Amino acid sequence: MLRDQHLRAAIQKHLQAFPLQASPDVASNRHAAVAVTVVDTGNGPDLPGLANSTQWSTSAALLLTRRSAKLRNHPGQWAFPGGRLDEGETPAECALREMDEEVGLKLSASCILGQLDDFITRSGFVITPVVVWAGESRELQPNPDEVASVHRIPLTEFLRGDAPILDASPHSDHPILRMPVGDDHIAAPTAAIIYQFREVCLLNRVTRVAHFEQPEFAWR
Repeated sequence: MLRDQHLRAAIQKHLQAFPLQASPDVASNRHAAVAVTVVDTGNGPDLPGLANSTQWSTSAALLLTRRSAKLRNHPGQWAFPGGRLDEGETPAECALREMDEEVGLKLSASCILGQLDDFITRSGFVITPVVVWAGESRELQPNPDEVASVHRIPLTEFLRGDAPILDASPHSDHPILRMPVGDDHIAAPTAAIIYQFREVCLLNRVTRVAHFEQPEFAWR
């Protein structure tokens, strides 16, 4: 079970000290939030080639999903639970609601540790990443209409020496960012949020990611 209150306190302290950059004047119908959720590794689906570092507690993980292939937008892609803000909703409220709706994980506002920088996608959405502490393992109930599978990726995986992967983009002077996970990889924008989580929350570095490019398949 994930009972490392030192890790929780460190993440919260780093987020409180982080000079947040938010996007001004976000149109309500183009504002989305995602739940960057720290949970224990539990019994999530295994991925081949996961790292075995002992730098961080191997019980700590990030909760990610593979989106359903039936979805109109970003089918099959890696993602954090999230979606558009409802009218009058804050990013934190949206992130908690979407996490409950997508994976059946219900948490209170007291579990929110802070936020990372807004990320503007190629499809025109402004994503606000909300960092959430879920603590010990519990049963999840993925919504099959939205989620193909749920994965608890150990934090050690995002501290690998080959992360991040930067590829030249034919559409921008900025590189495309990917984060390796097992024998697979996660693409921006999700990868950019993971990378900033790593840099800010785990390594206490002020690192910006909004400039990184996304692969063309993530534009839709």
